Amino acid sequence: MLHLFTSLEFHTGLILVISLIFVLIYEIVNGFHDTANAVATVIYTRALRSQLAVAMSGVFNFLGVIMGGLSVAYSIVHLFPTDLLLNVNFSHGLAMMFSMLLAALLWNLGTWYFGLPASSSHTLIGAIIGIGLTNALVTDSSVMQALNIPKLIEIFISLIISPVIGLVLASAMVFLLRHYWSRTKKRRRIHLTPVEREKKDGKRKPPFWTRIALILSAAGVNFSHGANDGQKGIGLIMLVLIGVTPTGFVVNMNASGYDISRTSDAVNHLQKYYTQHHHAFIHVVGHEQAALIPSTPHASLDVLQAKDQVLVDQEEEALTQVFHCNVPRALFAINRVSLLLSNLESYNQLNSEQRSQVRRLLMCIADTADKVAKLPEIPATDKRFLADLCQDLLYTVEYAPMWIIIAVALALALGTMIGWRRVATTIGEKIGKKGMTYAQGLSAQMTAAVSIGVASYTGMPVSTTHVLSSAVTGTMLVDGGGVQGKTVQNILIAWVLTLPVAIVLAGSLYWLSLKLI
Repeated sequence: MLHLFTSLEFHTGLILVISLIFVLIYEIVNGFHDTANAVATVIYTRALRSQLAVAMSGVFNFLGVIMGGLSVAYSIVHLFPTDLLLNVNFSHGLAMMFSMLLAALLWNLGTWYFGLPASSSHTLIGAIIGIGLTNALVTDSSVMQALNIPKLIEIFISLIISPVIGLVLASAMVFLLRHYWSRTKKRRRIHLTPVEREKKDGKRKPPFWTRIALILSAAGVNFSHGANDGQKGIGLIMLVLIGVTPTGFVVNMNASGYDISRTSDAVNHLQKYYTQHHHAFIHVVGHEQAALIPSTPHASLDVLQAKDQVLVDQEEEALTQVFHCNVPRALFAINRVSLLLSNLESYNQLNSEQRSQVRRLLMCIADTADKVAKLPEIPATDKRFLADLCQDLLYTVEYAPMWIIIAVALALALGTMIGWRRVATTIGEKIGKKGMTYAQGLSAQMTAAVSIGVASYTGMPVSTTHVLSSAVTGTMLVDGGGVQGKTVQNILIAWVLTLPVAIVLAGSLYWLSLKLI
């Protein structure tokens, strides 16, 4: 890690350290804000003592971050439009990061203080929206282009549907347990609360196999949370590093020759695909631009530039810091990046500006290939082919060094262990009118673990808070004598307010910081 500071000026290194500390603090707050939900059920069903439950939560959150991959991390990053990610300057980039993180921290700490299970995911996404909208207003650009709208819609759908799924599945599971797992006295014990079991059997802990299931499902929730929420911190740190020290992080400097050739091959395959499917893009790029697609996959830049002055203009733009990404420019970018990657064994062979060019061009090529794959006339086999190519194109761009993953995992695990009690009390005691039964805790945990795990695998950021609190609410409605209206009302208010408050707070902080720059 120390090599990061060797070529940096003092003030730049200081800014980098402060930025990284901010991100890690955000993850610590995320830990004791969000994962309190994951330990609540296992504590209030007496499956584990609170100390053991919190320690287990920290361990499995750590493992979830380490093994969770990076798909969710870059789903968050790509909420920003590609042009903004490509062209943001140093000072604006820092203002963007600090405003986003400060807004998220302030709202998360406020809701945690009052014991409200609000969503860190909603807070972060709201902050990103606020930054994007404010940037559009400041730069007099289109508000519709301020954010990656398709990606934003996907994430919104995920965030809205996931709590509903949690409520319905948990309700269905506890209903099935009540009606189809209660035919013997021994099985009916799963529907007791710890207080009821103590009165009946003189024991407060759940039956052995029920306890094992509760512990395993709690471990699953924590692992899934680490795999989903931990990745957001990884994405934020990568944004900081690329913005502050692009020379070392704009592409994966540890990429092998094989990794680079994999990306280069993807570029060549995409070029061949465009050449063979020339007709499919006419209505997207226009007849004149479609005519610029080379008829041979390895046409030189000199030949291409001779075909039309537009290509010369695009080449000049591609070599500048401001490169606006669209399909016609991506067609040209393919040829430019092919030359940069040709016979390249290591990114150390490129200078700093060339590495930045590679990142900008690959991001543009992948972004437009993804848009092309969504055209209605593209067959399903081609869609899968283009999706695979996009993964290979970004293989050395969407990455994270292991020390970053470990740092985020430790921060999340630490946060889990120090501030869990406030929100856990709300989940365990204040949602239902009666105490939580073993069946309710098990149903809520298994639903949350599966739902969040699937979301992490598909690269969709979801809210652990909302999934689990909705699942607990569903079990209480079906099998717990109802819910406490005031608590549910407060949770819903926090849910509704999180996004607009984060948007306004982050946008205001960003606007103020730009005025001070």
